[in-house]
Amino acid sequence: MKKLLVTLLLLPAATTSFAQKLGPLTIEKIMRDPKWIGVSPSGIDWADDSKKVYFKWNENASGDAELYAVSPTDNKARRVSIAEERGLSTGNGDWNKQRTRKIFSKDGDLLLFDVKTGKTARLTSTEARETEPVFMGDESKVVYRQDNNLFSLSLKNGQLVQLTNFVHEATDQKSKKQPNEQEQWLKKQQLELFDIIKEKAKEDKADSVRTELLKPEQLKEIVTGDKRVSEVKISPDGRFITYRLTKRADGVKNAMVPNYVTASGFTEDIPNRSKVGRASSTSQTFVYDTQQGTYYPIITTDIPGIKDLPDYLKDYPEELKERQKQNADRPVTIDGVLWNESGSNAVVIISSQDNKDCWIMRLDPVSGKLRLLDRQRDEAWIGGPGIDNPGRAGFIDATHFYYQSEASGYSHIYVVDVESGTKKQLTSGKWEVQTLQLSKDKKIFYFTANIDHPGITHFYSIPVSGGTPVKITGMKGGNEVTLSPDEKWLAIRYSYSNRPWELYIQANKPGAKAVQVTHSVSAEYLSYPWRDPQIISFKNRYGTDVYARLYQPANPDPAKPAVVFVHGAGYLQNVTYSWSYYFREYMFNNLLADNGYTVLDIDYTASAGYGRDFRTGIYRHMGGKDLTDQVDGVKLLVDKYGVNPKHVGLYGGSYGGFITLMAMFNEPDVFSAGGAIRSVTDWAHYNHEYTSNILNEPFTDEQAYRKSSPIYFANGLKGNLLMLHGMLDQNVNYQDIVRLTQKLIELHKENWELASYPIEDHAFEQPSSWADEYKRIYKLFENTLKK
Repeated sequence: MKKLLVTLLLLPAATTSFAQKLGPLTIEKIMRDPKWIGVSPSGIDWADDSKKVYFKWNENASGDAELYAVSPTDNKARRVSIAEERGLSTGNGDWNKQRTRKIFSKDGDLLLFDVKTGKTARLTSTEARETEPVFMGDESKVVYRQDNNLFSLSLKNGQLVQLTNFVHEATDQKSKKQPNEQEQWLKKQQLELFDIIKEKAKEDKADSVRTELLKPEQLKEIVTGDKRVSEVKISPDGRFITYRLTKRADGVKNAMVPNYVTASGFTEDIPNRSKVGRASSTSQTFVYDTQQGTYYPIITTDIPGIKDLPDYLKDYPEELKERQKQNADRPVTIDGVLWNESGSNAVVIISSQDNKDCWIMRLDPVSGKLRLLDRQRDEAWIGGPGIDNPGRAGFIDATHFYYQSEASGYSHIYVVDVESGTKKQLTSGKWEVQTLQLSKDKKIFYFTANIDHPGITHFYSIPVSGGTPVKITGMKGGNEVTLSPDEKWLAIRYSYSNRPWELYIQANKPGAKAVQVTHSVSAEYLSYPWRDPQIISFKNRYGTDVYARLYQPANPDPAKPAVVFVHGAGYLQNVTYSWSYYFREYMFNNLLADNGYTVLDIDYTASAGYGRDFRTGIYRHMGGKDLTDQVDGVKLLVDKYGVNPKHVGLYGGSYGGFITLMAMFNEPDVFSAGGAIRSVTDWAHYNHEYTSNILNEPFTDEQAYRKSSPIYFANGLKGNLLMLHGMLDQNVNYQDIVRLTQKLIELHKENWELASYPIEDHAFEQPSSWADEYKRIYKLFENTLKK
């Protein structure tokens, strides 16, 4: 306990009044509205002139978060008035090259901010919505989007020019409606019989020729048909406009979520999502050459590997044979077209619809042809921080393009010469670049990474030519950094394992002192000695390092029970030295330890923060390595910490609930009790975007779904299972748990219960629901693990 108190004293200062004591932990206390802990700052954003940081906060935790501001020169937070808030810039927009002016859109109008004068000028005031403004290369004009079209506005004389004209159907086609056979015959007869009609027809023809000659030049129509227009971008020199046309998939059926507790007294359906395996939209990206007045598609047929088939098809010989026979190009999406400052070079980032490939290619805008610069192929799925993300890529100069890649096994920074094709890896090591931005002078990269430890993030800089990363932040824990526009200051949202997020300001210099601005944590929270969980690592059965948080009881129960907490999301990192997204579970784990339980919280295979192989370790088998990591963790608890192997339970929500079910069904001799919250029970009923990456599709890779879905293993249940689910869950639908319930009934299983929450979605909102849920889980453990 002395060691714990010392750790707390070393943490950043916070509110020191202890008027209200928390006392012994109870579920009712810790599952209250989280405002009792305090309201942490969020939504950090710098003023365009770098003189203030704006953030959402409530210093008294007495209501909703309000907008505050702080100057880095005095570090005193002040509430922002409505008048000041109304006049603020927005996070979107575009800076000129010298970063002296910023064009942005607010409430559908365009505004121009001047850093030197500190004034903002309104450029438009219309009922139409003007959005996505950018400076043209010479900065004399801005180009913005109105509906689907681009417009150019001169900053010198206010001249407004429409640049594109997207239409569903060509105008000349609308006027060329062909008469039917009856109408054609009658018209022919009239011309044959009446001279006056013949003369009128000659005059009309002459008039139409004259009208056509006098007609002003029209902006070329770009016909879209039934496709949706998006990603309309212009080159800095104004010559080329790129755009994407997307055809919506037909026949996609969506689920409905019934709402039983309604104001009307009638059951009402909430429209919901489709399921994995649904048809996908297809898209094509085009180039419009404004000089030539022509538009044409970017050619994707020559992309290297466009016809490559995934390895998993080897398990389905007939399907493989048929796909080989078809020899079809895989559908791809061009995620972004990125130009250098002059418009002389363009790069596109392309992803395959099956998410096995990401290509970075140089675009010849004149022909629409592509040349390969980099290809990332992953037989599992493309992913990882910054991968396949146009927002984390761009030009350093006229010819050098930067991006992130997992080629080394971890997400790192790469630079490629788009003309020679030469590539250079700038960062390396068994750590990940988690955020990335280029300095305004394009000489330095700033990034966040977990170099010191997988669970500690810091802010770094490195020259664009490469070198050793320089650590700028110094506080151990989680550092979320927002760099000021002038790059002189850091706004740091910092937290530690047992202390929620606070705002700090620091000069952008290595070793500079970070000054705390907010003091959000309540005296009641601080009155309890919250554990700083020990972060440990162990080797799993495959020889891989697995990290975990360990909560040890000061007074272990004689039964020596243990509980494993399984975090959700799958791809999420919970074993860190920062405040957890699962803060309620963090507090519940403290309560368990206070009552004699040893608690282990594992970053199992597929968790974020540990590189590509760890990320994709569950490909085609969820409930494989991610489950055996839990079993190996229990072995560690038994061998090293004296836990009774017959008194081990586990709990978790969403993906954690799924693992809980797989553990209770497939490892019944390891886990005696389980609390499965909002659990996926059958992956064939989850969404397409997440599931198809990991398990492909149910009708193309049925083996993967059968190995990965708890409903197929329900007969293995031996221990005591508690299932808990919100009936309005629009992520993991309530139907999921109902189907498993019916399966358990048909299997004549008796040692299970289902607690349903009629007004809760995936993330519960009502404190009463949270409290009821965890009372039931705690009761389950007390009744089964302490015998």
